[in-house]
Amino acid sequence: MRVAIVTESFLPSLNGVTTSVCRVLDHLAARGHEAVVICPGPAPERYGQFRVRTVQGLTVRQFRIGLPTADLERILREEKPDVVHAASPFGIGWRGLAVARNLGIPTVAIYQTDMPSYLAQHAGPLAGRITNVSWRWIRHLHSLADITLAPSSATLRELGAHGVPRAALWSRGVDTELYSPELKQSDAVRALRACVAPNGETIVGYVGRLAHEKQVHRLAEIADLPGTALVVVGDGPTREKLEQLLPKAHFLGFRQGLPLAEAYAALDVFVHTGCNETFGQTLQEAMAAGLPVVAPAAGGPLDIVKPGVTGYLFDPNTPGALRATVATLVDDAATCERMGASGRRKMEVRSWGGVVDELIGFYGAVVTPTYARPAA
Repeated sequence: MRVAIVTESFLPSLNGVTTSVCRVLDHLAARGHEAVVICPGPAPERYGQFRVRTVQGLTVRQFRIGLPTADLERILREEKPDVVHAASPFGIGWRGLAVARNLGIPTVAIYQTDMPSYLAQHAGPLAGRITNVSWRWIRHLHSLADITLAPSSATLRELGAHGVPRAALWSRGVDTELYSPELKQSDAVRALRACVAPNGETIVGYVGRLAHEKQVHRLAEIADLPGTALVVVGDGPTREKLEQLLPKAHFLGFRQGLPLAEAYAALDVFVHTGCNETFGQTLQEAMAAGLPVVAPAAGGPLDIVKPGVTGYLFDPNTPGALRATVATLVDDAATCERMGASGRRKMEVRSWGGVVDELIGFYGAVVTPTYARPAA
């Protein structure tokens, strides 16, 4: 097949959408498929063997947003894809879905970002109205797709509750070679542990973007937990405020590749803070690294974390719940090891190769001549 991936985010921007798109491209190449990436500029001219084509964009709150111009139709006419893959569509993704329908090209939309919650958190007293408007927009744009893929069962139910048609479940993979418990024995990880926990403290850590919607401020509950050292990996617009809120925490900044994997390996317990995640990729990475995980009992983590087996879920609406949950793991090396091993086994069957094969199956379902496309 020839796949056109229309994505709201791509390199050099690094986030969950970019990561997913890159892994899909890697495995499409490995399986002999063709692809082209269409994204806001600036971006690299190629990703591996695939061409990257850009459209006009603007920057809003450190995010690069593509403008739904006529360029997108011209590019799709030139590329002649068999299927259009709209990655977390909102702006150019909507335009891509609309153009594809007009051109008779089958489409698969990936719902990845909880945009209504994100916008509501920045809307103040207008939050309710913004949420309603956002869901009307999402329902409209996803109605243009032949199928919408949700990353978790909670998100799939939410889409159904808001009237999004033709939705199905498609999870995410994890790189179990990069994120590995074996890294714990490396010199780099031993040095990092000695630096942040010189007295043998239990190292509790968060990995992710430092932004309001990630609710990293919840870490204040565990900042002074006895016997622990707090590590924060990532960067973003709220970093300065978080450094003031968590003066004793170790902020390691943005990491990717092996340095990121080493940061995971240096932890004893991983904490996820956001309640509006459609999935929770960092939870999978932490579990692949052999860590017990703690996350809110909401959204995507409900599918990933098995309470008492791979970690714990806490009630995000109960003050002190995060602290009490993490406290049960402090100085309990046996439980941490047991949960970490269980999480690692769970992740070993979630390779990106298998996940992309499933996605290719969805592509095939919409491009086959017997597939009944929805009426325009």
